[in-house]
Amino acid sequence: MNNVFVYCEIEGTTVAEVSQELLTKGRKLANQLGVELHALVLGTDIKGKVENQILPYGVDRLFVFDGEGLFPYTSAPHTDIIVKLFKDEQPQICLMGATVIGRDLGPRVSSSLTSGLTADCTELEIGPYDEKKTGQHYDQLLYQIRPAFGGNIVATIVNPDHRPQMATVRSGVMQKSFYEGQAKGEVVYPEISEYVSPEAFVVKVLERHVEEAKHNLKGAPIIVSGGYGVGSKEGFDLLFQLAKELHGEVGASRAAVDAGWIDNDRQIGQTGLTVHPKVYIACGISGQIQHIAGMQDAGIIISINSDPDAPMNLIADYVINGTVEEVLPKLIKYYKNNSK
Repeated sequence: MNNVFVYCEIEGTTVAEVSQELLTKGRKLANQLGVELHALVLGTDIKGKVENQILPYGVDRLFVFDGEGLFPYTSAPHTDIIVKLFKDEQPQICLMGATVIGRDLGPRVSSSLTSGLTADCTELEIGPYDEKKTGQHYDQLLYQIRPAFGGNIVATIVNPDHRPQMATVRSGVMQKSFYEGQAKGEVVYPEISEYVSPEAFVVKVLERHVEEAKHNLKGAPIIVSGGYGVGSKEGFDLLFQLAKELHGEVGASRAAVDAGWIDNDRQIGQTGLTVHPKVYIACGISGQIQHIAGMQDAGIIISINSDPDAPMNLIADYVINGTVEEVLPKLIKYYKNNSK
């Protein structure tokens, strides 16, 4: 009762990285609240194959729902199982990944429980809240923090009266790490028939086509990213040349993607990927809050911009004033001459 729950998404028998990131964050929230961290995972033939991917992150109790028809994901059985489990367990917080599945499942669960949900959070914290209209004071609410109104403000959203407090978080926003403390590590295998009726399985997935990622931006130690200041699709050729020399990847801001200069799967920011490279080279990127939300935790930030007052320069460790066409050829030439 009153614990923190994390829904763990899987592909076959592999737990999604975003779920492990949320388990890490969930453990920290549970410690702050003085409660337990619980997790749940649903799939087919997963018993004994997923536990070691979840328990090391500090889970006190893991609910493994293993049965036919639970993988690939379909809305009805997953929703019914989670709603019934939450009615029994009464959690105070539930976290899900802001994935295709999470964006479908989260609203269904929150609507069924009339609990509300905050999507695409960039931070999660615990703190007090005073309701000004009623004068009521609340301790230890979940602060669900995310950009709002096109990224012009950062909103802190609270849910004082309805439970669970639900939030989805994009992959890469939180960082995963094994829990070094002690957790109970209990595993429960509930009977599926007690949670869902056969009618929920009326929709079946007949065929799936899964396309592998063309790049590894999330895992890249060096990212060369371009914005509207790159100027053209051809201008990105210089970024690809530099990235190749540095053994890195190429990213982009939304402005460059919207201009059609680069594929949208390389977009970094609030509506794209969140990355944590050792080095982030921002080429012609102004530095709007939506983009910064996706790369602000980079180890070293280098800004190349012709505008000395660009917001990106304020968070950069190093600033090079100049156009991409002027600076990048010199960087490429210098690196080639000095990296032998």
